[in-house]
Amino acid sequence: MTVVVITGTGTEVGKTVTTAAVAAAALRAGRSVAVLKAAQTGVGPAEPGDAAEVARLAGAVTAEEVARYPEPLAPATAARRSGREPVSPRQGAEAAAALAAEHDLVLVEGAGGLLVRFDDKGGTLADAAEQLGAPVLVVASAGLGTLNATELTARELRSRRLDLLGVVVGSWPAAPG
Repeated sequence: MTVVVITGTGTEVGKTVTTAAVAAAALRAGRSVAVLKAAQTGVGPAEPGDAAEVARLAGAVTAEEVARYPEPLAPATAARRSGREPVSPRQGAEAAAALAAEHDLVLVEGAGGLLVRFDDKGGTLADAAEQLGAPVLVVASAGLGTLNATELTARELRSRRLDLLGVVVGSWPAAPG
């Protein structure tokens, strides 16, 4: 597999650390790796984003973004509020395909969950995964509601005939309930 999409059951569940772990394992196996964040939200122009954090944690990966928006919102909303063009699933898929032509593995990290809107037409990370024919790794937090959110994500992947590679518990509370 050349492209893997990494999504979460929500925000702050550990997608970036999971992406870094997968990237580091692939690097150790001798593979060239690129990390793509199609829509980075919540960071300023000079701040490092999630792709840069993966590079910091994993090592020598190519780190790219398609679009960046300053407010920590869904990409479609962040784009609209910033007055910038939204990134479409097609743009994300094309950027990933271009990286796949030069790398053994491309990791596409989503923003929030699988169905978070990229644009005002309702385009999502799931649409980009469909265009790529890419399998999806789901990252979930450990907590109340995780089983439901994870199952809903898995059902959406099945309905789109996308392969679910697995589920990673990406964050663990200091005092689990």
